[in-house]
Amino acid sequence: MATILNRTTTFATNGTVTAAGLHNLIDDTAIYAGLITTQTELTTVGTADQILIAVGGVSDTGAPRRATVQNLFDDALTAGTFVNLNLTGALTYGTAAGTRLVSSNATITTGTITTGVIPTLTAGTTISTAANITNGTVQTLTASTASITTGTVATLNSTTGTITNLISTTGTVATLNSTTGTVATLNSTTGTITGLNTTTGTITTLNSTTGTIGNLSTTLAGDFTISQGTGTIGTAKVTPTNLSQPFTSATAVASTSGTAIDFTGIPSWVKRITVSISGVSTNGASNLRFRIGPVAGVETSGYLGATTGFGTTTLSSVQFTDGFDLNDGASSGATRNGVFIISLLNSSTNLWSFAGTMGQSNSVNTCLVGGSKPLAGVLSVVRMTTVNGTDTFDAGNINIMYEG
Repeated sequence: MATILNRTTTFATNGTVTAAGLHNLIDDTAIYAGLITTQTELTTVGTADQILIAVGGVSDTGAPRRATVQNLFDDALTAGTFVNLNLTGALTYGTAAGTRLVSSNATITTGTITTGVIPTLTAGTTISTAANITNGTVQTLTASTASITTGTVATLNSTTGTITNLISTTGTVATLNSTTGTVATLNSTTGTITGLNTTTGTITTLNSTTGTIGNLSTTLAGDFTISQGTGTIGTAKVTPTNLSQPFTSATAVASTSGTAIDFTGIPSWVKRITVSISGVSTNGASNLRFRIGPVAGVETSGYLGATTGFGTTTLSSVQFTDGFDLNDGASSGATRNGVFIISLLNSSTNLWSFAGTMGQSNSVNTCLVGGSKPLAGVLSVVRMTTVNGTDTFDAGNINIMYEG
């Protein structure tokens, strides 16, 4: 049996024991470690189990205090620095709400950190499935599910894992790399994403409201959509085979009244407009005319090109200057059908081209037209009217479709 008590004062056999001698015996007695090491080890600790703690600042004459395990882990520890802290089990005795500084050598398997700095956070199938950082900085985040509110993520790497939802509200994501993994949703509201790179991975949804995405280098999959909003995508590298950019169709207008039909509010990013007409007629014999213009309104001069009309035995060509005119041998009640393309040639001078064909459904008259027009500003309005400007539309429909 191990020695637990050590005495430095001894008494002779059949000797006399004095009061002073007894005092010295007690005063000089030392307690060996065997008092603890010889006890039965507890493999589990309950929340109500008690331990003894020598309170700091109390003299040697003060008795130790008792505390339950529940109180010890229920944030009874005052603020401090834990240089090397390894937690391999679940934190089941409360939430640490105070200030905790976790060093680069620490590994946290399961738990919640309210405020702190984590140099490296690794979350995977064997360590953790989720990481929630409320307010702090994560230097490197490798995770399956991560939510960053107002902090900073220097590098986010996903190799073969899945990131279900990455939300950056007012924080910054410096670099997001996804090699063969999947990023289901990436939302940036007013934050900044400097680099977004994915090689053979998939990004299902990428939303940027008023934030900035510095570089998007990826192969877009399936129904991936980049919408035109108030955010900024610095450089987007998109393979044509994976980019689906459908036409945006305006609302068809019945050409049954008025002397002009306008389509306004065309977005500034538009580079091609398709105009379609069906069964359009007027109450007069003036040819149809198309005009374009910036926000200030349609322009009435500077149109370059010509139009040719074909009849059964006639051919007539006319140059135009005041609009894209359609010379089809017009007559009162003539019904026209056709398609016209307006394409941006030079964005620096707002130079647009115009081309199309038209045929009458109540006669054999047809028309070919081609021309160009520089504008004083970015195109915003397309108008269909007549050469004389006074004939009134009385039948048919017209619509436009545009794309960037």
